[in-house]
Amino acid sequence: MSIASTIAPADVAELTQAVLRGDYGPDPAGLHAVGAFWVRQSTQFPGTDTKYRNHYLVLRVESAFGGCCVERDQLDPAVAEELSGRAVAELLRDPRTPVRIAALDAYLALVRPHREQAGAEPRLLPHGTPLQRAQARDAAIASLLRIAPGMRVGLIGVVNPLVEAIRAHGGVCLPCDFNLERTADGTEVARDMHPVLAAADLVIATGMTLSNGSFDQILTTLRARGVPLVVYAQTGSAIVPCFLGRGVAAVSAEPFPFSQFSADPTPIHLYRAADIERGDARAA
Repeated sequence: MSIASTIAPADVAELTQAVLRGDYGPDPAGLHAVGAFWVRQSTQFPGTDTKYRNHYLVLRVESAFGGCCVERDQLDPAVAEELSGRAVAELLRDPRTPVRIAALDAYLALVRPHREQAGAEPRLLPHGTPLQRAQARDAAIASLLRIAPGMRVGLIGVVNPLVEAIRAHGGVCLPCDFNLERTADGTEVARDMHPVLAAADLVIATGMTLSNGSFDQILTTLRARGVPLVVYAQTGSAIVPCFLGRGVAAVSAEPFPFSQFSADPTPIHLYRAADIERGDARAA
């Protein structure tokens, strides 16, 4: 039995080193990024003033894809042209965090595909408009933990349909985002996540916390407080499940190609830590 099957990593760096040692499967030095993509996309729902601007680095390793959403100026778009053909081990040591995250995600998606994980509950997002599909996705995320009336739910990375889903469950949303000033209903959005982490009874965070380097800090803070963390992950959808039961209580993992790129049914995979399955929402 491998180390990876028995010991959850403490942080992303420890997980990366375990992959480089071969604890999770084949030597990443023998695998290569055969494809690299730079995707620039925006979304604005009818009747709203909010425009979501997304920039993605996507790497393909054999039959798997790894995705990382980045801030607009975090990477030069030409990065995709330089990364194809490189060994995964080399990419895992790249000085640029998003490159390391995309490579780690692709490797883990290859060796630990969601469809083969006993703890993954597959859901198909329905055929529909972008708003209908976003609402279905965000309702699934909010359902991962029971939100009691009045519970303070930190939201690190604001998506307005998810704000609505939290409130529909009776939660008080504490939104935090670098790029938004207010939610669709006018609630002020904090830029500093630390007061949110200190006040919340539950935190829901985007996988993009991996690309901006805040994931480990969120994990450490909430572990110390005994507060559960739910992650909705397009970025790092294969990475975050490795932390279940070690700070992460539940995950909505959405592998590439992401839901906004299609109107047809596409999968997400819901994970819950063992303690959550037994009904203890604060165990993680």
